[in-house]
Amino acid sequence: MHLPGRQPRLLHDSQLSFLSGWVPLAPPAWAGRLRWISVASRKRHILWDRLMEMLLPDSPFARHVAASLDSNYFTLIDVGCSGGIDGAWRCFGRNLRAFAFDPNIEECERLTRAEASPTIVYFPAFVSATADPAGKPQHPYWTWNPWDRLSVAASLKHKEAAAERMTAAEKTGLNLWPRTRLANPEQQIYLPDFLRSRGIDDIDFIKIDVDGPDFDILKSLDELYATAKVLAIGVEVNYYGSDSPTDHTFHNVDRYMRSKGFDLFALTTRRYSAAALPFPYSISIPAQARGGRPLQGDALYIRDLAAPHNRELAATYAPEKLCKLAAILSLFALPDFAAELLLANKSQLARSIKVDRCLELLLEQLQSLSGRRIAKSVAEYRRAFEQDSPAFYP
Repeated sequence: MHLPGRQPRLLHDSQLSFLSGWVPLAPPAWAGRLRWISVASRKRHILWDRLMEMLLPDSPFARHVAASLDSNYFTLIDVGCSGGIDGAWRCFGRNLRAFAFDPNIEECERLTRAEASPTIVYFPAFVSATADPAGKPQHPYWTWNPWDRLSVAASLKHKEAAAERMTAAEKTGLNLWPRTRLANPEQQIYLPDFLRSRGIDDIDFIKIDVDGPDFDILKSLDELYATAKVLAIGVEVNYYGSDSPTDHTFHNVDRYMRSKGFDLFALTTRRYSAAALPFPYSISIPAQARGGRPLQGDALYIRDLAAPHNRELAATYAPEKLCKLAAILSLFALPDFAAELLLANKSQLARSIKVDRCLELLLEQLQSLSGRRIAKSVAEYRRAFEQDSPAFYP
């Protein structure tokens, strides 16, 4: 049974001030903007997409990094791009190069019509975990799936009766994408071959959310993580499953990513309720609930190039790559680790950016995120911390 992956996210009007001036539904000029669809429902708004839950809409520091890239691309691979690529990546402007894949043909056609950038391309296709164009799975994607026992399955079963009268957009919104017009499953794209044929040998971020072979697709890129100097990966993970090494579970993903030299930097949890006595839903469609068991979430894996054990590895990365890694950290609300990365590689970065100015931008972001204005400068902030200021405590 199909298990919904990314679901719409709810924003109250108090949160929308951050999005003021942003326009709906993937307009042509998207640079630095987040798509959102307003729904008249008691001052609530829904984001229909497969956005990563931890990713901020924007970062002044990331935009500052983008301005220093000259002709260097920020390369994004988005597998499962229904709703479009995350708006946060638009802060890289003309330096953003994205290859996005989804089997929903009409959705990819809509995104292509709305896209103004020639370096952002949507491909209506399934992505295969093997070089076999038919992409036949060699094993189940998961075991011990509680789907049939969940309230979301019962609710969707009721709604599926009306699915034939829904538009493709409505089906996509309810995560009934298997009921839309889909790409030919016998002509899947194998990413290593796809990227090699286009001469793509440098990748910055990979996102995978396909409600099935996520773990297998992750492993299909095995050699690229090192050769393409991949900086970070965002992947949807499951918290159910057995001890099978092939199950798409968080513990298998985590073990694999660590074997490739990545560390876990962020993790979310979405709870789903039992149909026997269900909690109310958290959002306006059948999906995660106000109670229940942790079923799915998003995991962010980053190459920790500030760590002492990675010092020699960090020296092999161009300054531009280190700057882009710092930007990724900032976009995922990790300005503290972005600052650590800049300081750990300050001499190497001095040729590309003004590190002190970057630290000031990161301090501004950190204090905004924490809701506390502790200091006006990095030096003052550090001094307050070293003096064990009460401002760092509740």
